[in-house]
Amino acid sequence: MIRALYDWTIALAAHPRALWALAFVAFIEASVFPVPPDVLMIAMIIAAPQRAFLIAGVATSASVAGGLAGYAIGWGLYDTLGRPVLEFYGKTAYFDDFAQRYNEWGAWAVLIAGVTPFPYKVITILSGATALNIWVFMLASLIARALRFYLVAALLWRFGPPIRTFIEKRLGLIFTLFLALLLGGFILVRYL
Repeated sequence: MIRALYDWTIALAAHPRALWALAFVAFIEASVFPVPPDVLMIAMIIAAPQRAFLIAGVATSASVAGGLAGYAIGWGLYDTLGRPVLEFYGKTAYFDDFAQRYNEWGAWAVLIAGVTPFPYKVITILSGATALNIWVFMLASLIARALRFYLVAALLWRFGPPIRTFIEKRLGLIFTLFLALLLGGFILVRYL
């Protein structure tokens, strides 16, 4: 199933309305769709490198908007489905404690999920369910998604098709290492 979705997404890159398709894929990926927009974005940039940063901008904007939809899903479904189940089992306090801890570190969770291969949709929905401050969520989402999509665009713009294989196979690892170094730097600055 994932391979069929991947192939479908690649085919969209050649369509005359590929930017609209990218916006749609980036929007729904942030809340429910399993295929990341990077797949379509990479194919589009390889085909039209002069539009690399426009393509990254569309992906970023649509993904952040989709993140808001995911946030709304978490907020709405928790109130209608999640809380009654927790109340039935007497576990509401556990979730409230988790939500408080999540909200203390929520900006980092959104940043990490927005940049790494971790499913961003999980964090968008969880952020809504725990009522993470919407402005913190939006800012962290914007920074993370822009970093991810503009870095891919810049690499493809600069190095062209040979970088595609590298990106598809190793970019998740590179983002994870970059993030670990960034977090490690913050920890060192805080405690030194």
